[in-house]
Amino acid sequence: MATLSSTSCRSYSTPLLSPSPSSSSSSAASSSHAPSSSIRGRHHWRITLSSIPKRYCSAKVSSRFHGKCFTSAVHMQDGAVAPAPVENETPFEKLTEGLVSATSSEERKDAAEFLNNNGSTVSITVVGASGDLAKKKIFPALFALYYEDCLPEHFTIFGYARTKMTDEELRNMISRTLTCRIDKRENCDEKMDQFLKRCFYHSGQYDSQENFAQLDKKLKEHEGGRVSNRLFYLSIPPNIFIEAVRCASLSASSGKGWTRVIVEKPFGRDSESSAALTKALKQYLEEDQIFRIDHYLGKELVENLSVLRFSNLIFEPLWSRQYIRNVQLIFSEDFGTEGRGGYFDHYGIIRDIMQNHLLQILALFAMETPVSLDAEDIRNEKVKVLRSMRPLSLEDVVIGQYKSHTKGGITYPAYTDDNTVPSDSLTPTFAAAALFIDNARWDGVPFLMKAGKALHNKRAEIRVQFRHVPGNLYNRNIGTDLDQATNELVIRVQPDEAIYLKINNKVPGLGMRLDRSNLNLHYAARYSKEIPDAYERLLLDAIEGERRLFIRSDELDAAWSRFTPVLKEFEEKKIIPEYYPYGSRGPVGAHYLAARYKVRWGDLGMEQ
Repeated sequence: MATLSSTSCRSYSTPLLSPSPSSSSSSAASSSHAPSSSIRGRHHWRITLSSIPKRYCSAKVSSRFHGKCFTSAVHMQDGAVAPAPVENETPFEKLTEGLVSATSSEERKDAAEFLNNNGSTVSITVVGASGDLAKKKIFPALFALYYEDCLPEHFTIFGYARTKMTDEELRNMISRTLTCRIDKRENCDEKMDQFLKRCFYHSGQYDSQENFAQLDKKLKEHEGGRVSNRLFYLSIPPNIFIEAVRCASLSASSGKGWTRVIVEKPFGRDSESSAALTKALKQYLEEDQIFRIDHYLGKELVENLSVLRFSNLIFEPLWSRQYIRNVQLIFSEDFGTEGRGGYFDHYGIIRDIMQNHLLQILALFAMETPVSLDAEDIRNEKVKVLRSMRPLSLEDVVIGQYKSHTKGGITYPAYTDDNTVPSDSLTPTFAAAALFIDNARWDGVPFLMKAGKALHNKRAEIRVQFRHVPGNLYNRNIGTDLDQATNELVIRVQPDEAIYLKINNKVPGLGMRLDRSNLNLHYAARYSKEIPDAYERLLLDAIEGERRLFIRSDELDAAWSRFTPVLKEFEEKKIIPEYYPYGSRGPVGAHYLAARYKVRWGDLGMEQ
């Protein structure tokens, strides 16, 4: 059997050429595919390395040139490699193909030198480098990209924070969180040393243009006269976003290359504050410079959602109200706020999880087929879904808060036992909601969301429950509980990633006894390679200028418009959440909510 794979680092087409500033304006206008990351400065056509894809590489046949992977191929069962067909191949594409298909080490070296000799560099500044997110996620993700040869040849990483620290102290701090891939342990220490040598630190205030100007001076020293492309990752509290962006934009932007800013959630706490944040950011940045990150969109199973639907004929015809009875998006954590109580109490579970993570997954799940895999085409379809949704009302939402509970001789604290949480707090740590999309495809189908802390397990999954078989011949064998015989597609995002389909089948034997079985794609069993962390994918996307998995401003506006009215109502009426024991399945009200729409939560059985 042939296995289709792509040895280019992206599965969608990205142009390799960009015009120089000296090109005529008419030519520039006619080139609608010129990448935003094009490097300016030389007065002739040239290869733009920041536009060359770097992911989806097959280790067996890829030709890596200083971290770049190229060409597509079909892997045959016997190990042969057949090149994928290329239509309308231009002379330049033939040239490029000839370069990357070089077989001798000398030819590959020449090709690498040709493709990388563009005089550019990427400088990545982690603003808030001393914080937990930077230490636990951002620096390890950057090292993983470096270890996998996915970063550009010329790059520098700077940490920026108020904490006084030397370069060596930063390296010691982040070295404690760096790990190598399970399947590539060789040269780990060597790679780590090489990576740390590219990490530097600058201490400064987030609202000081002078401090950012000093950072700019250091960046230029390391850029060594090359065309500089700069990425700023704001790993800081939202109340200082604007000042940091203002100072970075005015004092540390790239003069000739691109400048991009990754902004972490929360993007406000309602429609008004979100709009104000967007307006303030756009005083200093263009929309295509702002990368609003939701790390759930970078998770492997969320990435696979559209592949599962749009590349498998058996699913797309079923993806509608005719065959789907309900869709469930479930998020649970088996721990409480644990030190984040102060932050969490200001936002609550609806803002922290439902309005962003789960709603983004819902939009990807429910969108119509996009025109292409281009970022804007995908985001356009997601916006249509969000705008078609009914705003939430109080009767369609259940909220809860965990209370103290003793189990096995261990006493678990209540939410309000956290010293950083007010003792009379009504902030929900659990929420369940029923949402509806008023369009032709999904009219009448309940989309049930459930998210909570201090529950009985840790899990994130999408459950698609199909309709009952009309006139089922085997009702006598199934019994009265038709829900037990309903087909269900489960996409487990985390942990232990898997996709499985529940079907009915006959138990072997002389009698007619039916059983439920799973057709199971268990990722750990099927693929030996470790699944990359979501931050790796999203950081690489930002470096390459790929916006498909980042949130656009109108998308953000549409998302907030669906939740803001009910959030305000909860706060104005001071509605008391239903209390549930730490380590339980959540408040009973969630089950009544599902029952109102004749739905049973799919995670109750947990037979998987």
